Amino acid sequence: MTLMTKFLGAAAATALSAGAALAEPALIFDLGGKFDKSFNEAAFTGAQRWADETGESFREIELQSEAQREQALRRFAEAGNNPIVMTGFAFGDVLSQVAPDYPETDFAIIDMVVDQPNVRSVVFNEHEGSYLVGMMAAMASESGTVGFIGGMDIPLIRKFACGYAQGVKAANADATVLANMTGTTPAAWNDPVKGSELTKAQISQGADVVYAAAGGTGVGVLQTAADEDILSIGVDSNQNHLHPGQVLTSMLKRVDNAVYQAFKDGEGMEKGFNVMGVGNGGIGYAMDENNADLVTEEMQTAVDEAAAKIADGSLQVHDYMSDDSCPALDF
Repeated sequence: MTLMTKFLGAAAATALSAGAALAEPALIFDLGGKFDKSFNEAAFTGAQRWADETGESFREIELQSEAQREQALRRFAEAGNNPIVMTGFAFGDVLSQVAPDYPETDFAIIDMVVDQPNVRSVVFNEHEGSYLVGMMAAMASESGTVGFIGGMDIPLIRKFACGYAQGVKAANADATVLANMTGTTPAAWNDPVKGSELTKAQISQGADVVYAAAGGTGVGVLQTAADEDILSIGVDSNQNHLHPGQVLTSMLKRVDNAVYQAFKDGEGMEKGFNVMGVGNGGIGYAMDENNADLVTEEMQTAVDEAAAKIADGSLQVHDYMSDDSCPALDF
């Protein structure tokens, strides 16, 4: 163990123990930071909404390394925090080991299923929302070529890409979809420079709309798209405001609602499998003053009609994670 690792571990221990109150809920952010303007920040927004409404407080920690996942979970549980919510699939294995040791503590994990009696597993139909923004991308594109830039190359991000490609093809069967992943390690979530490089590469191949599903890396994608005067599509949080008039829309993954609901339900919350999609307000797309001039009435009507069909089950978007394949895109 390096001196720096020891220091980070000690810092985490101090942050978790200082002033932790019994039964306060707790939130553990994934790598990439609380203010990544995407996934983690959406989680924080939900927790803060709960705090503002109730006047209560919650504990939180931003991880500095993979090694801190188990440490953070155990320290919050030992401190009596309940429930404990964590963001990201990477907590799956650790939570499977930790949850049985604290049967009186309720845990909620976002983006992974952990089969334990004291765990709520929240997953999202990201392919549905990606389909909707894919339709919008195809309708906005002038070149007929659009791009997708993912973070870590995992089935979950391929799920985003596959839904997006299906939506693109639904709106324009002749469109070309370019897809790149940033990397194969967790560092791929926080590499805006690489995101910028991939965006430029896709622009050189004709892409004039690029969708980023890459956490903090996506900040670099959106920035470069704006600099190069093409359109981008944000993800998870509403990122339209980052570059007004340049972000076509954002695929909303209501992580904020998942965290808010877990905190609101509190100790004794219902556990088990919880799916959030278009039909129950867990997935959508962002419209506001920052993109109002980019989205035509025709585009919004088409997307809203598709959303209604997804919600009532008459339109089925293929889920890459169901069989590790995609009918509209080769990986």
